[in-house]
Amino acid sequence: MAPRLCASFSFPRWVISLARPDRPGAPAGAVPFPPVEPDRAIPYDPPMRDPRDWLAPLEPLAPDLVAPFRALVDGRPLAVRREVRRLAGEGSVGRLLPQHESIADAFEACLRSLPDAAFSMPGGEADWTVAEALGHAFESRQGLALAAALAASGRWPADVPVVVPGVPGSADANRDDLLRRLARSRRHLERSSRSIAGHELDPCPLEHPLVGRLRCGEWFLFAGVHDLMHLEQLAALEAVLDDGPAADREIEPAVAPGGRDDR
Repeated sequence: MAPRLCASFSFPRWVISLARPDRPGAPAGAVPFPPVEPDRAIPYDPPMRDPRDWLAPLEPLAPDLVAPFRALVDGRPLAVRREVRRLAGEGSVGRLLPQHESIADAFEACLRSLPDAAFSMPGGEADWTVAEALGHAFESRQGLALAAALAASGRWPADVPVVVPGVPGSADANRDDLLRRLARSRRHLERSSRSIAGHELDPCPLEHPLVGRLRCGEWFLFAGVHDLMHLEQLAALEAVLDDGPAADREIEPAVAPGGRDDR
């Protein structure tokens, strides 16, 4: 049986312009990754808005993960590709792993501070709850790292399933469940980093229907960019909770409730 990879990896709607136009389901007018062309601005419409600058404290701790994410926020999809390639070069894994740990620390701090009721609240992604969105994020971060590690070590299985974007985590997961899954993802990233180190520039056969293919080191970095998308959702949720009773506020999902999340 093939190892489980990153079948749950997805993107918010505002990253859709990263799609390869030759991929099934790619939107009309999508901007291709290669060759690099002048930036084309896309509207930035995050699923939830946070009035605080939640990203600033993370920037000195994870600068190589934050830089591509800021390019997404600015609506510069081609700059994302350039930043990922620039920052995920030879020897980058040793520098990136502590940055992934900082992102995991931020997830853990949020998990421990949220009230119990928050895990069943809307998570800002399709009609998912917070528990489903976090379970998805933790499976994705370890899945991307595993894919890169398998490719880097020459162990890519022949029967890898096609990546299916937008698979939520378990709706029944509680705080302790999610803390365990986050801890497991930390172990997976650390283990995977040992295989990827020295092979950052190796090609990776993993193909996402929206992103296409990246090198091994690039997927390892991009896992952190995906993490930041979900940390943004948590930051906005915390802002809602700080502003008053949750019943009086609604967090806008990225697609209509009940709709399929193809991101």
